[in-house]
Amino acid sequence: MSNWLVTGISRGFGKQLSEELLKNGHRVAGTTRNGLSDLRHANLTVFKLDVTNPEDVHAAVLDIIETVGPIDVAVNNAGFGMVGAVEEVSPDEARHVFATNVFGTLNVIQAVLPSLREQRSGLIINFSSVGGMAGSAGFGIYNATKFAVEGMSEALALEVNPFGIRVMIVEPGYFRTEFLSSQSMSKAERMIEDYASTAGVTRANVGSRDGSQSGDPAKAVQVIIAAAESEIPPLRLPLGADAFARIDEKIAKVQSDMAAWRERATATAFEP
Repeated sequence: MSNWLVTGISRGFGKQLSEELLKNGHRVAGTTRNGLSDLRHANLTVFKLDVTNPEDVHAAVLDIIETVGPIDVAVNNAGFGMVGAVEEVSPDEARHVFATNVFGTLNVIQAVLPSLREQRSGLIINFSSVGGMAGSAGFGIYNATKFAVEGMSEALALEVNPFGIRVMIVEPGYFRTEFLSSQSMSKAERMIEDYASTAGVTRANVGSRDGSQSGDPAKAVQVIIAAAESEIPPLRLPLGADAFARIDEKIAKVQSDMAAWRERATATAFEP
């Protein structure tokens, strides 16, 4: 039995992961914005938490440790999406997404690390997305938040490794959660007709795809738990055949660009 902190358990992967953890005998400290959840279990304690408020996050983590015990695994799951061309998304809309997806993740990381460093163990799981590895028209600002989570997680893994703390980035493709619903996906208020054939297509299709995604979240969380409990958790854990396909495509494109320009672009040092 281990103690898991999971943010955003009201729906989606957070809820599904919590259910599976409880089924497997773990203790879960789950958080929601209003402190309420329809999950019921003797090993579940629900805490009210707004991840965008660093003072609240630090206070909640101290409360969790006092109530549940030392945290073994901290899961940064809370977040939401934004649809709109990069030009369409307003600065305020972009800041709102970054506040939760990036700074919310950072707040939780900074709140749990003192105790994890003291115990010289632990695992931090940061939910990214296949969109944290490959950009898509209409998801540019969301992509930017997840790219930020990826970079922060890579550096964090190097920084905390000497303390026996591991970091794992989860990169789901399309799974049948509520992520594409209006509760989890915001749309830029501004619409520019010139983007109708690119970002506009994404905007139009988001709602219609909700509930028809091929990925089964129940199977996905089993993989997440198995990876977390493995001897050496992977730094990156793509989930779904579509995620692997898009990441393979991205890697191939990067390699192609590098090969095409390597000779000229590496000949940039001062002459001896």
